[in-house]
Amino acid sequence: MDSEPVTARSLSWTYMINANTFERAYKDTLSGYSTWEQKPHAVDWVLKPENIGPRVGIDETSFCHELYTIVHNKDAHGKKGSIIAIVKGVNPQDVASVLLQIPAEQRLKVITATMDLSDCMRAIVREAFPEATAVRDCFHVIRRAGEGIEELRLRFKREAVKDVNRQKAEFRKHLEGLAKKRRQYRERRKKLGKKRCKGKRRGPKPKRLSTRFEPAKLKNGETLVEALTRCRTQLSKSRDKWTEKEKERAGILFELYPKLEEAYSLVNDLRTIFRNKALTKETAKEKFTEWYGKVTKSTLREIKAVKDSIKHYEDEILNYFLKNERETNASAESLNSKLKCFRSCMRGVRDIPYFFYRSILVFG
Repeated sequence: MDSEPVTARSLSWTYMINANTFERAYKDTLSGYSTWEQKPHAVDWVLKPENIGPRVGIDETSFCHELYTIVHNKDAHGKKGSIIAIVKGVNPQDVASVLLQIPAEQRLKVITATMDLSDCMRAIVREAFPEATAVRDCFHVIRRAGEGIEELRLRFKREAVKDVNRQKAEFRKHLEGLAKKRRQYRERRKKLGKKRCKGKRRGPKPKRLSTRFEPAKLKNGETLVEALTRCRTQLSKSRDKWTEKEKERAGILFELYPKLEEAYSLVNDLRTIFRNKALTKETAKEKFTEWYGKVTKSTLREIKAVKDSIKHYEDEILNYFLKNERETNASAESLNSKLKCFRSCMRGVRDIPYFFYRSILVFG
């Protein structure tokens, strides 16, 4: 249990022992939790200075409705020796004060620090690792660009829903008009003394007030609102990963909404820049300049906002192209995922210090 992310309760089923008894025994007696030197402040921060290395990553995650900043060693690959520090909150001063407890000669050995587009993370790295080169994660850059497409998609979806509601109101009004005409027709026949015809009716079957409104279908059998809802995931992927149905849906939507196609093409061009392994920092900067020009010619304010965000972090984003082994923050996301899986095995976290103790044993 000290080296694997398993719970006492899961072992109790294997060895046929009482789960609650074994869990309490491990926590209070078998493990070293009761004598752990970091237990008094574990709810606020945990530090393992011996795990620091030349390549670190920093990210935030949530435990018990609280944000925690996690600094990890990328060279440990999410295994033993990964966690350097876990600090409650994302305040740069609070996190940096904990990291500054690491000896200066060790902190100055950090060469690169990967992070997302958070200004808090950058301030922490600047204070704690002054010699490190900050690298903004390319996946977060693409995700930020995808948010521009998402804003467009939601705008078009709101317009489509509004149009469907208008059509429903008109359809209801049309049915009420038909019902009124039928009522007036029956009243006229009654005044003339004519009986109601019980023979075979001629013409189409009359539409009743209870008739259900059916919105128009597209070529692929979906309504416009359904197509705009289901295209959310595929717009975050490149074209070569689309299925045949997704290609058909995208063709219909791009024909109806040329601006959506334009936004997707611009984001795809940005994705192509990051995928090009032959680029250096200088040549990548030229490619970014060309992409800025394309966005400037566009009339899409959502994509222009993405361009402004990228230009703000441009130099640190371009640090991604400094080495052949591109630096990303995927290791941080992987470690966060492992911690959350461990949390789910424990059926949630009630005792934060004990959870961090177990996490340090396995990943620290």
